[in-house]
Amino acid sequence: MTGTVQCISPIDGSVYLERPLASPTEALAAAARANAAQKTWAARPLAERIALVQAAVAEVGKTTDRMAVELAHQMGRPVRYGGEFGGFNERASHMAEIAETALAPIVVEDSDTFLRKIEREAHGVVLVVAPWNYPYMTAINTVAPALIAGNTVLLKHAAQTLQVGERMAEAFHAAGIPQDVFQNLFLNHDTTAELISGRHVNFVNFTGSVRGGQAMERAAAGTFTPVSTELGGKDPGYVRADADLDAAVDTLIDGAMFNSGQCCCGIERIYVHDSLYDAFVEKAVALVKTYKLGNPLEAETTMGPMAHVRFAAEVRAQIAEALEAGAVAHIETMEADDGGAYLTPQILTNVTHDMRVMRDESFGPVVGIMKLSSDEEAIELMNDSQFGLTASIWTADTDKADEIGAQLETGTVFMNRCDYLDPALCWTGCKDTGRGAGLSVLGFHALTRPKSYHLKKG
Repeated sequence: MTGTVQCISPIDGSVYLERPLASPTEALAAAARANAAQKTWAARPLAERIALVQAAVAEVGKTTDRMAVELAHQMGRPVRYGGEFGGFNERASHMAEIAETALAPIVVEDSDTFLRKIEREAHGVVLVVAPWNYPYMTAINTVAPALIAGNTVLLKHAAQTLQVGERMAEAFHAAGIPQDVFQNLFLNHDTTAELISGRHVNFVNFTGSVRGGQAMERAAAGTFTPVSTELGGKDPGYVRADADLDAAVDTLIDGAMFNSGQCCCGIERIYVHDSLYDAFVEKAVALVKTYKLGNPLEAETTMGPMAHVRFAAEVRAQIAEALEAGAVAHIETMEADDGGAYLTPQILTNVTHDMRVMRDESFGPVVGIMKLSSDEEAIELMNDSQFGLTASIWTADTDKADEIGAQLETGTVFMNRCDYLDPALCWTGCKDTGRGAGLSVLGFHALTRPKSYHLKKG
């Protein structure tokens, strides 16, 4: 008896979807089919694989209205934001455009005597364990380049977004990608671990919690299977004295609150130079008070519920602990706040790094704002975190941003923007954010292994 997995809709707490879990036997059979199909898939011309992935992406684009409604039901994002096809298409398209160059051999010598070169060879079967918060975009980060590079893919999506894996499989198969080359599976933790520990897959990409990433690494221990992890963050924003105040408020607060704060690279703590601090807080509070918390299926809603009641409970606990320790809350409880998944967005001041809300990942619509007086103080506070995904610096001085960025323990440094994934740059992190290289040329390198040829002629 393998049981089922349910998606509980945050809109009303009802069961939106329920699917049977694959048994260990079924999962291993799927991996075996993927392995059997891989060499034939990799033998297809690169241009053909690229065209098929592009066709699959276009197929997903035919159902964007449905996508927005289904995501609202599954994880609570308001339909007014229209789903995720823009980012989904941007990332896949960029990886398709750079594939030929990124996967090209490095020829060291091609003379009358020797041919010496380094080729890129697909790992084999890639297991993608995708999260619910941006379920299409996070999945395509690995799925598209993995397939283009000649791997076959097993996709295990989060329980909260069960339908996304199904929709991707439907589109990819309709576009002509063979069923055994891309498979969507419903798996529990034990079966996922068995796929990894039994060497039934050749590469693992996991996006999720630190605890989940640790479980993936434990499963892979001793197998030498590469495990790429992106485990979230506590991303800071720093507003220098020379910053454009209005732009900083608009962008950083949006970066903290969009998607109900459920963004891996969302802004979770803000440090503001004392000359701008009061004005920044005043403008930030005024902006958040304009938000409309409510049913994500309604057009006027700008902020929907968090994806699950337990996620909202953690944010509420962090806020309550901070208030008990002396923090000040600036947003009154909104009418739609039900004490469950519907959570009032909150701005906190008088916060310190002794509070969990400034230390632990919140992954919800709350941000703490601290006053400081120097770049040195900002660098120290920004680095005072177990995570290192992105950091946002607001200044008119590019050289100073570059100088500060060099001292930050993070995967990406932004200047005058935040909460964005540029597919031409490597998506990576440090510390408890995990390790790996997604998208960009390095994404293709991560999804392949180098193979050297030293051929003596004659």
